[in-house]
Order: sequence, then structure tokens, then C-alpha cells
Amino acid sequence: MNTPFRLDEHRRRPQPPLAPPPDRYFEQLPMRVMQRVPAAPAPAAPAWGWLAALSAPLRTALASVVVLGGFAASFLLNPAGPAGPVAGAALARVPQQELMQYLLASDQRISLTDLAELPGTARSTPAETYLHASPDELQDLLDLQPSEETYL
Repeated sequence: MNTPFRLDEHRRRPQPPLAPPPDRYFEQLPMRVMQRVPAAPAPAAPAWGWLAALSAPLRTALASVVVLGGFAASFLLNPAGPAGPVAGAALARVPQQELMQYLLASDQRISLTDLAELPGTARSTPAETYLHASPDELQDLLDLQPSEETYL
């Protein structure tokens, strides 16, 4: 078990008296420290220094002009242009017979929903070109379809 320690029971060592600091030591100390610190090199003027000299609204206007100019240049300098109409026109030039042979010969299964998602199907193949049914035939086919009595 530890014995209790009381500071009052121990005598103090005699200490030599502290010497007072020199006159005006604390007033001169900051200046001495600053003299020993090397001076930082002056920052080099950046190439964009002229931009910092402009006012904030002018910098904002300049930034918007640069962004819009970049967008316009990328749009106008694009040699291919939009790919949608060109691809649709190339697909419209393929004969229907070759398309059917390709779709029937390929191993991939294409559903009607895949064909319905094509953007050019309604314009390139109207229903009148391949549907030759009389109204009587259509009525007979509709009558053959099962229907629930609750809807009638």
C-alpha cells in the first residue's frame, strides 16, 4: 500500500534568486524574433492576374460567354452532326424483305415491344401498306377472340 504523500512535510530547497530581465527586454523581443525570421519571397504575378483586376459582374459575364462559346463551337465544329436522322434514313433504305430475313435468321428473339420502341416504325411502315383485310374478315377475327361477359 502506498504511503500518503504530503508536500508540507518536505522542506524546500533553497533556490537562488531569479535575475530580473534586462531593461525593455519584453518590448524588444518581438522585433528580435522578426529580424531572425527570413522574409518570404514575393509571390510571382500569375498569368491570370488581369482576371483578378476585373470587377465581379464583368468576370461573371466573361465566364458565361466562354461557356456558351465553347458549347457553340463544339456544336458547330462537330463533323458528324446528330446521328438520329442519318441512322433512320439508312434503316429506311433497307428493303423490308431483307429485314424480315435478318430477323428470322438471327438467334436473338425480338418481341413486338422491341419493335414498338423504334422511333421510325410508325412513319416508315404505315398499317395500310401491309394490312389488306376486309371489314368482314376483321369482324370475324374479333368475334373469335374470347371476351368476358362482365365487360358487355
